[in-house]
Amino acid sequence: MKNLLTGIRPTGHMHFGHYFGTIKNWVELQEKYNSFFEIADVQALTDNFNNPDKVRKSVNDLVIDLLSIGIDPNKSTIFIQSKIPEIAELTVYYSNLVTMARLYRNPTVKTEIAQKKGLFGSSGEGVTYGFVGYPVSQAADITAFKGEVVPVGEDQLPLLEQCREIVRKFNSIYGNTLIEPNAVIGENKRIKGLDGNEKMGKSLGNAIYLSDTDEEINKKVMNAITDPNKVKKDDPANPEVCMVYYYHKLTNKKNIENICKECKLGVRGCVACKKELSNSMNEYLKDFRLKKQYYDEHPEIVEKILKEGNKKAKIIAEETIKEVKKSMKINYFE
Repeated sequence: MKNLLTGIRPTGHMHFGHYFGTIKNWVELQEKYNSFFEIADVQALTDNFNNPDKVRKSVNDLVIDLLSIGIDPNKSTIFIQSKIPEIAELTVYYSNLVTMARLYRNPTVKTEIAQKKGLFGSSGEGVTYGFVGYPVSQAADITAFKGEVVPVGEDQLPLLEQCREIVRKFNSIYGNTLIEPNAVIGENKRIKGLDGNEKMGKSLGNAIYLSDTDEEINKKVMNAITDPNKVKKDDPANPEVCMVYYYHKLTNKKNIENICKECKLGVRGCVACKKELSNSMNEYLKDFRLKKQYYDEHPEIVEKILKEGNKKAKIIAEETIKEVKKSMKINYFE
């Protein structure tokens, strides 16, 4: 069975964009692969270095979210990045194989620097070495656990390609040691935000979180963007430009044909449509909320899962670092 590796940065609870974009796919993939889920706390610090309390709290929140959506610790390994020092060691070795110019050209890095003007400055002059270099750390994450398959969103493909380049260069210099990973993209490549933005995210203020309450979801849905040309309740509208319809297609598929038809005919008001969407979203999250409550009330179970996952992950990472150091001729006295 092939190894699957995915890293998730703990910067808050998961939202619908995460779930439908990649996470729903993870639940299915754990049946096919030997799956490793890394809580990438070190990478989270690259743009949260001044807020370690946030990252620490988010680690627990993220693990509970993963368990609640269906990641099974009996089938998958959940571990914390900072508990595996071999990843940091690999990052140092790989850093010699990538130029700064190549890192700055990475489309994902460029986009994220632009989105974080408040942290790095409008021209990016304050960007840190750790942030620009985090694709190198991700390559260490994947290769440390011999990852052959990496489930990613469409916007993360440039990062995976960077990893593939590092693997190829390492193997060309030191011999065939590392495995070149391949991407697996879910059915929904990228989920739009409530405001119609091509990406849902906390920094954009357009996200619905899996941990949101009924009331929070109701409030957010009522502010979702609809067809701007629909002025009156009975005006016909174009559902394809409406974010409410967009989310109905994700969580209310059983009634989607009727919703589309009524919208086009002008017999469906936006307020009623939004209320139906809120109800379908809250119904969709019912099982998740029950599981989340269970893990919230049993932190000792979460701790045990992480300790066991860390132990299992470290064994594999130790094997990899031994192979890497042998290939690099730095396995002294062994």
